[in-house]
Amino acid sequence: MNHSRPNITDTLKKCYPFWEKLTDTQKEQLKTSSYIRDYEPGSFVHSRSEECLGILIVLTGQLRTYIQSEEGREVTLFRLGPGEVCTLSAACMMQEITFDIFIESTAASTLLITGASGIHRLMEANIYAENYIYRQTAERFSDVMWSMGQLLFSSFDKRLAAYLTDEYVKLGSDVISTTHEQIAKNLGTAREVVSRMLKYFEKEGLVALGRGTITIKNVSGLKKLLT
Repeated sequence: MNHSRPNITDTLKKCYPFWEKLTDTQKEQLKTSSYIRDYEPGSFVHSRSEECLGILIVLTGQLRTYIQSEEGREVTLFRLGPGEVCTLSAACMMQEITFDIFIESTAASTLLITGASGIHRLMEANIYAENYIYRQTAERFSDVMWSMGQLLFSSFDKRLAAYLTDEYVKLGSDVISTTHEQIAKNLGTAREVVSRMLKYFEKEGLVALGRGTITIKNVSGLKKLLT
């Protein structure tokens, strides 16, 4: 990606609200523990085979966080956009987190990464930093619980309608560029299930299917499925 590299100090000030609560020494420690990295679409940011990464903040792009069964089935826990924080990538320093997660960059992304050892030392020394990290972790677990609730208790037609509606609003376009396989990964099901439901939606006049695209034809009809 050809763009100018953000200044690390300015980025830390912008991204971490507890910056002004740090001592000069702690600010310097945070700077030396942090770096900015670019990721290409489809590249892995974190997996169980890698070392503990640390805290991730999305500067540009989008991340998908998911878990994977031994058979390779994926369930998306949440997605993160610009300005959002992932603390689960620092699970190794939080004994309360005991499951493996995977993180991939679903778009060209630039991340602010603060190493696990550096953020751990900061949490031990500064109550403001500790409160911020645990608050962010609680919010991410809230997202995880919502995703699990949808997976366990919501019918698939509602889940797919909600996904398409969210993409329609987020993109500001009635054309969604994606594949049935990618939707299956996001919703934690098989591609065949997605394809069957999309064909049903097409017959009902809700969407039009193309190669690598889904066009929303009746967003009001999709929203009615959610009630």
